[in-house]
Amino acid sequence: MGTVILRRGLVALFAAAVSFGVFTQAQADTLRIGYQKYGTLVLLKAKGSLEKKLADQGVQVQWTEFPGGPQLLEGLNVGSIDFGVTGETPPVFAQAAGADLLYVASEPPAPTSEAILVPKDSLITSVKDLKGKKVVLNKGSNVHYLLVRALEEAGLKYTDIQTVFLPPADARAAFERGSVDAWVIWDPYQAAAEQQLQARTLRDGKGIVDNNQFYLATKPYAQQHPKVIQTLVEEVRAVGEWSRANPEEVTKQVAPLLGLPEDITRTSVKRQGYGASFITPETVAAQQKIADTFYQLKLIPKPLRIADVIWTPPAAVAKAQ
Repeated sequence: MGTVILRRGLVALFAAAVSFGVFTQAQADTLRIGYQKYGTLVLLKAKGSLEKKLADQGVQVQWTEFPGGPQLLEGLNVGSIDFGVTGETPPVFAQAAGADLLYVASEPPAPTSEAILVPKDSLITSVKDLKGKKVVLNKGSNVHYLLVRALEEAGLKYTDIQTVFLPPADARAAFERGSVDAWVIWDPYQAAAEQQLQARTLRDGKGIVDNNQFYLATKPYAQQHPKVIQTLVEEVRAVGEWSRANPEEVTKQVAPLLGLPEDITRTSVKRQGYGASFITPETVAAQQKIADTFYQLKLIPKPLRIADVIWTPPAAVAKAQ
């Protein structure tokens, strides 16, 4: 009897092991990408070229939309996606929170595609006028650093204003109601507010921030599937180069995906940076400056070393860049 029970137990364990093996293999054969309502990933999703390229490697693609970078990186941190794109600030907060991520690639700077906006009839005419005022933004998003730098440039401290943290849709509603004095936001929400609400730009990022877009992956996925990551970056770069040369075609393609008129979409498309590349030492240094600034302001609890979370592509691929 004991032998029968033992044999049954071993069979059950073997069945469980096989089942688990099938599950993990299925997970490995699916690339889960997080994207937002802007950027090259929207175009890549629409084009469908990545699916075709990765099908040759036996990999399927699954897309998930997020309202902002912090939410996307939370998805990355809990394991619901493997790869995604955010602005320059969210990865700093995510690394500080212990997320197991790696910077894979970045787009060129796009400093005019984020801005501090005020209502068209606002009496606020300069960043200095924001002292004591309510400013709404998505906490930990790319515009968080823009706000810090703009205040610094105007001779104000971060504590001189009242920050209100809301995701884009709720922030716009608060802005329209007049319950906040200014809104720090990125495209296409920025372009929409400028054209639909006649919001005035108090300060964009030109001259004070780069506003790089970063492609990030979970550390386990990037290390275990470097070929998939290489293919993904190559496709992102190819779509970006095509987009830079064909802004009108991009506008017509993206407008219905965003649910925005073509004139608003066109503005966002033209302000965007295109041409993804693997992370350079200069980009690491710029990102390190953001991390150091946030630590000094006590916005993150500990100092960070950005160089520790940079993915290094295989030598042959790196050389080709």
